[in-house]
Amino acid sequence: MRLWVCIALLSVVLCASADRPRAVQAMIRAGHFVRDAAGGARDMFRAYQDMREANYKGADKYFHARGNYDAARRGPGGAWAAKVIRWPFLLPHSDARENWQSGVSGRGHEDTRADQEANAWGRSGGDPNRYRPAGLPRKY
Repeated sequence: MRLWVCIALLSVVLCASADRPRAVQAMIRAGHFVRDAAGGARDMFRAYQDMREANYKGADKYFHARGNYDAARRGPGGAWAAKVIRWPFLLPHSDARENWQSGVSGRGHEDTRADQEANAWGRSGGDPNRYRPAGLPRKY
């Protein structure tokens, strides 16, 4: 008798889980988006850490493209994270970043434009190795 009750309950659970309501499906999609966004943020941060560790002149565009590429490959949430997160991470939007670069670092608007081009290239699925400088260790 217990076996039949267990089989009946199991079949009810399996049938009920096959037809999920739209609200449940939307929550699942939202959860996937959040998971992808968090993973994309991790990818961007890992590229930033690698850039700092490598400390290789002329490699920043490669790390910009690689971080955006890795994040965007995760799906819609990762692509969103790649679009929202700015370099460096402490400056939340591009105006502050441009002011910082032109005022403090001396690199100017040309470098900012090149960084944004590398970001867009990586986000669109372009190969980050396009920006890889010769001599950068294989570790990166």
